Amino acid sequence: MMKARDKKLLRLIKFQIVLLLMLVAGVTYYYASGIAGQVSDLRAEATNIVRKSTVNTFRQIETSEVYDVDGQTISVLKGEKDVYYITYDQIPQVAVDALVSIEDKKFFKHNGIDYKGIARAVVSTIRDKEITQGGSTITQQLARTMFLSNEKTWQRKIEEIYIATELEKKYSKNQILEFYLNNVYFANGYYGIQAAAKGYFSKDVSELDTSEICYLLAIPNSPTYYDPVVNPQNTIDRRNLILQAMKKDGKISESTYQEAVEEKIYLSRSDNLKNNYVETYVYYCATQALMEVNGFEFKNEFESEEEQAAYEAEYDDLYNQYNRSLFTAGYRIYTSIDLEMQEQLQSSIDTNLEEFTDVNDEGIYELQSAGVCIDNATGMTTAIVGGRSQDISGYTLNRAFQSFRQPGSAIKPLIVYTPAIEMGYTPDTKVMDVKLEDGPENATGTYSGEITLREAVAASKNVVAWQIYSEVTPEVGIGRLKDMGFSHIVDDDYGMAACLGGLTIGVSPLEMAKAYGTICNDGYLREPTCVLKITDSKGNVLYEAEQEETQVYEENAARTMTDMLQSVLTDGTARGINLGDMPAAGKTGTTNSNRDGWFVGYTKYYTTSIWVGYDQPKKVPGLTGASYPAKIWQEYMLAIHEGLVPAEFKKPIEIIGTEEQQDEPVPEESEEPYGVFDEENPGAGDAGESYEVITQTFDGTQIPEGAIPDNATDVQITTTIEPVVEE
Repeated sequence: MMKARDKKLLRLIKFQIVLLLMLVAGVTYYYASGIAGQVSDLRAEATNIVRKSTVNTFRQIETSEVYDVDGQTISVLKGEKDVYYITYDQIPQVAVDALVSIEDKKFFKHNGIDYKGIARAVVSTIRDKEITQGGSTITQQLARTMFLSNEKTWQRKIEEIYIATELEKKYSKNQILEFYLNNVYFANGYYGIQAAAKGYFSKDVSELDTSEICYLLAIPNSPTYYDPVVNPQNTIDRRNLILQAMKKDGKISESTYQEAVEEKIYLSRSDNLKNNYVETYVYYCATQALMEVNGFEFKNEFESEEEQAAYEAEYDDLYNQYNRSLFTAGYRIYTSIDLEMQEQLQSSIDTNLEEFTDVNDEGIYELQSAGVCIDNATGMTTAIVGGRSQDISGYTLNRAFQSFRQPGSAIKPLIVYTPAIEMGYTPDTKVMDVKLEDGPENATGTYSGEITLREAVAASKNVVAWQIYSEVTPEVGIGRLKDMGFSHIVDDDYGMAACLGGLTIGVSPLEMAKAYGTICNDGYLREPTCVLKITDSKGNVLYEAEQEETQVYEENAARTMTDMLQSVLTDGTARGINLGDMPAAGKTGTTNSNRDGWFVGYTKYYTTSIWVGYDQPKKVPGLTGASYPAKIWQEYMLAIHEGLVPAEFKKPIEIIGTEEQQDEPVPEESEEPYGVFDEENPGAGDAGESYEVITQTFDGTQIPEGAIPDNATDVQITTTIEPVVEE
């Protein structure tokens, strides 16, 4: 009988044989598949890249430029590494300690690659089924930043490893840290820690304390997620994580840790830096344009949380990559921005809110506003303002596309009334404005009984919207917002409260302008952007805008909604907000306790969306959609329409008669009861019923019967008939 020791030895031998066979198979596949040749080429390429590099390689940069619709220069995008480059002896020791503690604890011991770190990352990825740990050293990150893309392929990773090992052979550890801290991206156009210190704090890096340095070093891990302008709390959270790592590594004491964690961070960004609203929006649009042209598919619907998390991780990775390239690649970016219209929109916001002078701890006006203007002929953004202008230093949050607020009743045309028109409602449909037992109240607290749908829209009747929305259903209503790419719609929004503007996160002024522009455009969506074209420095076209139209609403429903929204300005909540002879349509929106005020409206020429409120929502005395927002809208729209010829909206096609007549056009020959319609003898009919011509329209305008303009082309005549009722 075999002894237990012999059995163990036999199992060990078998295991070693299996391992050997797997190794042989792996080596065979490695060479037979051509992988060995690829790896050899990647190593040679990496060696050549590093061999050609010099210290100056890590200082070089190519300037990009941005132009408005008339070709005037809006901004010059330059990372300014040449101005803000600092040598290793100028870098505070705490910055080095913080970087090593959070990114690469073995930096001073390895040769560019932390194999155990890579193994841990692989095990973590297999265990968690997602990337939860990074295996890259500081040297690998430098290699990727300077010489490679963020493409997630094994070839790119192999080349990164080879470049990192070659960098370690050619440069000292101190030089690698110097190169890294001068080239890593800190969001908002700041490359390098000195540029970030100047940009965010208006200080030299040597003047920053431990908490401020760790705050800056939180950003490069994900410049979008940890952007201190847009996501300041995320930046604070990672700062605290860095401080905790430093304490654990013995780099700072407990008392220093506590003091740094409790320190409040105040940004101070100089006015002459890249912080105005046009530039931040242009950079956003240009970055997404580069993502699109390189194959990224944008989504706002996901089948699972895992799919959404994976999408967001890929989005952030690519966004950071292409956003960085704006400041280094020498692009020429041509936009639809009209600087005169931009100045007018800014002025309208500033003058109408000038009585509100209270500021927060950072010196920023507490009461804010944002506005977006879209050219209805092209669907492109012509002006965008993300807040009130100030003469003092301060950060810039572009509220026009980076802030999301409750829309109030301004949401009703989008998710209630236009879908209801598609279901058969008309402006003359009778609806009941009565107090509901389990529903909302009207803002005025009064009820009108039986009224028309036009009257309900004009007066913004909450109870009517609620009743109709129960027929439309949240699935249909919120579905229209999803169709138009509203980015912050969540599952909890599929409830009745949404019909009155009760959304979990909210909407941006840009999204509201886009949606109302869709109604104006006969129900067809055009995704607004301001980037017309991007070329390289030699003029080669890299991206050119192609405005595709997607139908969201039925054409006649959109035209009917426009017709009713005109009543808001003539007889409704915005009565008195007019543009003289220029036909206009729009809707007010006010949230609970007067925290947010909206006015979104349009002419045939332009759609403009205006929001007013506090960054931290609270009551604004006297704020309604018809007050400050509507006044800003009116002042701005009057200015930009000066000299333009009044243009009527396209009229909806009106069909009068029975349901059968609405469903089918009157045929030339038919055995149906309504018989044959004879234009020369409109009283004749096969079934004994008489008809008469009531109206005849050309291009939406009523004209005498048979009259067609001599110069008319592509004529479409709509004739409305109804049966003559015999007495």
